[in-house]
Amino acid sequence: MNRPIIAAFTATLVLALACCRVGCAAPQPPEGVAYQQNIEYGQGAGESLKLDLAWPEKSTGKRPCVVVIHGGAWRAGNRNQHTDIIFALAQRGYVAATISYRFCPKHRFPAQIEDAKCTVRFLRANADRYEIDTERFGAVGASAGAHLAMMLGVMDENDGLEGDGGHADESSKVQAVVSFFGPTDLSADDIPTVTIPLLFDFIGGTKIKFPEKYRQASPITYVDSGDAPMLLLQGTKDPLVPHSQVFKMIDALTEAGVKGRAEIIIGGGHGWGGKDLIRSLNQTYDFLDEQLKP
Repeated sequence: MNRPIIAAFTATLVLALACCRVGCAAPQPPEGVAYQQNIEYGQGAGESLKLDLAWPEKSTGKRPCVVVIHGGAWRAGNRNQHTDIIFALAQRGYVAATISYRFCPKHRFPAQIEDAKCTVRFLRANADRYEIDTERFGAVGASAGAHLAMMLGVMDENDGLEGDGGHADESSKVQAVVSFFGPTDLSADDIPTVTIPLLFDFIGGTKIKFPEKYRQASPITYVDSGDAPMLLLQGTKDPLVPHSQVFKMIDALTEAGVKGRAEIIIGGGHGWGGKDLIRSLNQTYDFLDEQLKP
C-alpha cells in the first residue's frame, strides 16, 4: 500500500477518534473542577512528555485516578481530543489525565507503551499532591489508545517495557480498563490488509521479520489471573480492527478468570456516534465506578 493511501486511512482514523466524544473539548472546566494543562510527566528520548489533569476542586480525601489515552495509529492524535471526558470524570470524583506520547515512525514500539507506563508511575509518585489513591487506577483509550490502555492493565513489572522516563520505584499497572475498538493480538491472521502498514510503522517491520516484537506488543500475550477487569467495546464493521480481535481477548480473559464485559455494536465502525456513543460513554463511567470506587 502506498503512502498517500496510508495517510488517508490515518486521517480517517483520527477523525473517527475525534468523534468518540460528545461536543468539542471545553476551553474552561465546569464548575467544581480544577484543571491544569501541560504537566510534564517524564522524558522520552529527550522529548518532554506532557499531560493535562482535571480533578474535583472540593477535597474528599484520596480519589481514584483514570488515564485517558487518545488514538491515531500510534502516529497521530492529540490529548485535547478527550478534555471533555476528563472533565466528566472529575465531576464524578476522579482525578483524570489525558496524555500525549511519542509517535511512530520516528519512535517505534515500545516507546508508546513506555510513555503510558511512565504516566501512571508519575501520577502514583505525586499521589499526595493530587490526592490520588494509588491502589485505584483506571485506563480508557480508543483504538491505538485502547491498545495502550489494555497493555497497562495486563503487563506486570517483570514483563518489562517500563522504559527510563522516571519514577522507576512506582507500579505502572492499572486496576480497570475500558477499550474502544483496540487491537488485542497484533500477530493474528485476522489483521486487515489496510492495518498492516500501520503496524509496520509502529513495530518497524513485518511480523515475519519481527515475530517476537509483535508478540511483545500484543495485550493478549500478557493476560493472567491478576489482570485488570476490562470493558471492551467494538463495532462489527470496523475496517481497521476486526471484531474477532475482541473475541480473542474475551477468550483469554475468560480462561484466566478475569472479570469484565464486552459490547458488540452491530454495524459499528471504527468509532460511532449518536445514542450508541452516549450509551458507550455511560457504560464507561459506570464500569469505572464499579471497579474503582469502594
